[in-house]
Amino acid sequence: MNNFQIALAESKLKIILEALTELESRKKSICETSSNEDEKADVGNELTELRLLLKPLRERAIREYGYKIINFSRALT
Repeated sequence: MNNFQIALAESKLKIILEALTELESRKKSICETSSNEDEKADVGNELTELRLLLKPLRERAIREYGYKIINFSRALT
């Protein structure tokens, strides 16, 4: 297996994490609500693969930047 490496600024990593988290949420919703078993199976497989990518990425990002990296709120503080 080849590895692809990329250096990201914190702000760019946050954008990627937010997008992947939103995609995870949408795929999870489809799995929970779809009545089409083929769709559920396909999307469920995609969700598994997505989570295999997202979990270590999220964990490493939190180690590097703290929990603020996964705070996607637009609320003003």
